[in-house]
Amino acid sequence: MYFYDMNLKYTRNFWLICLSLLFFMISFNLILPELNEYISNMGGENQKGLIIFLFSVSALISRPFSGKLADTIGRKKVMYIGIVISVIASLIYPITGFVFYFLLLRFMHGFGAGFLPTGATALVTDVLPVEKRGVGMGIWGVFISLGFGIGQFLSSPMVEMVGLTGLFFLAAIAAVLAAILISFVDETLPNPIPFKWSLLKINRNDIFEPTVRPAAIAMFLSVTSSGMIFVLSPDLSEFFGLENKGWFFGFYVSSTIFVRFFLSGLSDKIGRRKTLVIGMSILLISVLMLMSSTEWKMFTTAAIVFGIATGITSPTLFAWTADLSPTSRRGVGAGTLFIALELGIMFGASSTLFTYNNTLESIPVVLSVAAINLTLCIVYLIWHINNRESAY
Repeated sequence: MYFYDMNLKYTRNFWLICLSLLFFMISFNLILPELNEYISNMGGENQKGLIIFLFSVSALISRPFSGKLADTIGRKKVMYIGIVISVIASLIYPITGFVFYFLLLRFMHGFGAGFLPTGATALVTDVLPVEKRGVGMGIWGVFISLGFGIGQFLSSPMVEMVGLTGLFFLAAIAAVLAAILISFVDETLPNPIPFKWSLLKINRNDIFEPTVRPAAIAMFLSVTSSGMIFVLSPDLSEFFGLENKGWFFGFYVSSTIFVRFFLSGLSDKIGRRKTLVIGMSILLISVLMLMSSTEWKMFTTAAIVFGIATGITSPTLFAWTADLSPTSRRGVGAGTLFIALELGIMFGASSTLFTYNNTLESIPVVLSVAAINLTLCIVYLIWHINNRESAY
């Protein structure tokens, strides 16, 4: 079993940041399955792809700022910025009665997701020993996945219990709990400096860390599938007669957590790139299964396989990024990886605006783009193994 090591001790900081990410992920995933119906009821049925796209655009814009600030004013302050934005956005959702204002709020909400994970990733990288970084990232990823799955899976039942307005308030409460936990975390940045407006001046070095380019390319090519599934999964649940719109992500999370318990340390043993080839190949299989799904059993199996794949690829990508990032630029390195993630999700979500016509018959066409990108990702990783030296 790769996940557990009797000789590996994790700090109080590590467990607290894991718990805070759990509640933060619950916060913005709790509302996600209901947003397709929410915008449809406002007359925006054909703009479902913008729900994820605009969220990702603002998260993308925020990454260079959050990365630079995490390396200057401190990891914790950057996380607090993300939480404040998320709480305010969650409380405003119930009063957005028009498509334009709803989409504008989705854009603003994305800044919250752009700040907190960047600061948290830099902090986690600070506290994990290099030789067990893959295992540590796997444990951290379990908490993120739990938040993802709990939020998505409980969304529909919570709407039945407290209504949609109550759901938005629950999301705000979850974000506040994340803030409380972060308050007990020790800052890990040596000698943080006070905030000053000049720190918001961004140059190319603040946007992109060249050393993490290989991990960023793999991230972009792989997460286009996630961008599409964010848009499609609530509708697919309805197509297959499933009342719970978070069905896909409930099974996805269950399998990804199981896999992380056993294989999170795999990349510490055989290398990041070889592990990614395995994970991306399984991810491609899951997308092909989704493309051919005509009933709930295949849909559910595809979700399980998708979880297995991301349980392998996600901690490996973060560990590889941590390996490649210079110590003094871990915030920027994390920001670069998240930029690639947002670009990939944006690409995947926005492509549905042109390929998805709200019918099951259009799903194979939509997901064929994801299949092509995953194939390119596997080819790139094999090329990188054969042509580029790497410690991992």
